[in-house]
Amino acid sequence: MPTLAPRHPDHPLQTPYHRVRAAEKSEKLLRLFEDHVFVRYARRTATGYMRAVGVFVAWLASRGLSLVDVRQGDVLAYQVDLAAAKKKDGKPYSTADQLHRISSIKTLYRFLNRRGLMLYDPSAGVEYPRVGLRLPRGVLSIHDVRRIIEGASGEQPHALRDRAILETLYATGIRASELANLRLTDIDTDEKVLRVVMGKGRKDRNVPLTTAASEAIEAYLDEGRPKIPLSSHSPLLFLAERGGRMHVSTLNTAVQAWAKKAGVRKRVTCHTFRHSMATHLLKGGADIRHIQVLLGHASLVSTERYTHVEISDLKKVVKRAHPRGR
Repeated sequence: MPTLAPRHPDHPLQTPYHRVRAAEKSEKLLRLFEDHVFVRYARRTATGYMRAVGVFVAWLASRGLSLVDVRQGDVLAYQVDLAAAKKKDGKPYSTADQLHRISSIKTLYRFLNRRGLMLYDPSAGVEYPRVGLRLPRGVLSIHDVRRIIEGASGEQPHALRDRAILETLYATGIRASELANLRLTDIDTDEKVLRVVMGKGRKDRNVPLTTAASEAIEAYLDEGRPKIPLSSHSPLLFLAERGGRMHVSTLNTAVQAWAKKAGVRKRVTCHTFRHSMATHLLKGGADIRHIQVLLGHASLVSTERYTHVEISDLKKVVKRAHPRGR
């Protein structure tokens, strides 16, 4: 198999997609695909697809190939090269990264084939890399969750807002991006229901709110949100201190600050609350399919990571039940 000797200064597997000059026909196909993914998927997801496809196009160009020249053997060769390649820091590409890149190529060729722009899909027979399912890291104890949430106290607008955010994260397991997009019309504190509109996979779902979350949101709406600049002009539920949108990084910074104030030394993010909520529900006897619906997982496989028994639980069982465990 030929080596990865690039024809341009950057390694083919490391070239940003916006620097790739594709052949005229390939460029037209890429524009059509770009229009498709930015309509169908969230902006971040669509950008990821285009970046991965662009890297593939750069790899093809280094071999004198265009998108329409590709055969299954070329996709397989790319997969092998990707598995053997190193990033700029000298580390290999993770299996998840390889999976994302192959998935992006499959999405591209499936689109071109279904639109009649290519007679066949050269990626159809290519298998995905196998990814081991990792257990969620940094799950908080119920005690730590309580300390963090109850530590977010005060009458200032940002304190009322953050208390409502923390209660909502733990009550619903909502993703940070979904929480940032919540509108005032998505919350019904009387019925204790939160509506996620166009969540991951562009799907809607209704999620119940706890009493604590409903009360925290009402306190924020009554005493906190009206004092935030420009709040009367925004349809969003949670606002930054100057009245703009709260980005995921801002949400994570706020969560981490309250965790640090509560004396929790773990790295705590919005996703930590999501994992903790699911783990605590499962340990409390909730059905895994109910947890799947709450989290908005398209596949039960994604939810099954929470069924793995933690090592601390195993140690307790062995100590209690094993003949020589005491």
